[in-house]
Amino acid sequence: MTANLLTLNSSKTEFLLIGLSKQLAKINNPSLTTTHSDRNLGIMFDEHLTFSDQISSVSKSCYYHIRQLRCIRSYFDTKTASTIATSIVHSKLDYCNSLYHNLPKSVTAPKSNHITPIFRSLHWLKITERIEYKLLSLTYKVLTTTQPSYLHNLIRIQPPRSTRSSFWSHSLAHPRHLFYE
Repeated sequence: MTANLLTLNSSKTEFLLIGLSKQLAKINNPSLTTTHSDRNLGIMFDEHLTFSDQISSVSKSCYYHIRQLRCIRSYFDTKTASTIATSIVHSKLDYCNSLYHNLPKSVTAPKSNHITPIFRSLHWLKITERIEYKLLSLTYKVLTTTQPSYLHNLIRIQPPRSTRSSFWSHSLAHPRHLFYE
């Protein structure tokens, strides 16, 4: 790295290397200090992008705020307290929630007791449906308004394919086409 005029103080700099286990095994440099996970823009990224640390962190934060709500619970009726608790948790889950879409079952419902998975322990919030709704509404917004442009440029709409079944359904709907063409 010094050949490119880049020097790093390895005693203070940590690296998060992301990849498959085989890829990470190829990098064997004792001078690099690597970390298992790190926070960037409020999201915990781990070396295999399983987001298990993120799920654990969000779950702990949600339960912390729900426990804090108990201190003032006597001032609210049940419906108001439930609305406040749900909105607190949803605000935590809505931040970058597209990262949770299609996570493997091993992350969303781990068997270890030290990780409290959001999807199982907060089942009353219908989290997976909320994530899908948010993704679909964002996609719809991008398709209809072409904004933001960086996302609109990534989407390609495929035209419907012509198949034999569509020909027959069209011909049966308009039988005249079979005889007068």
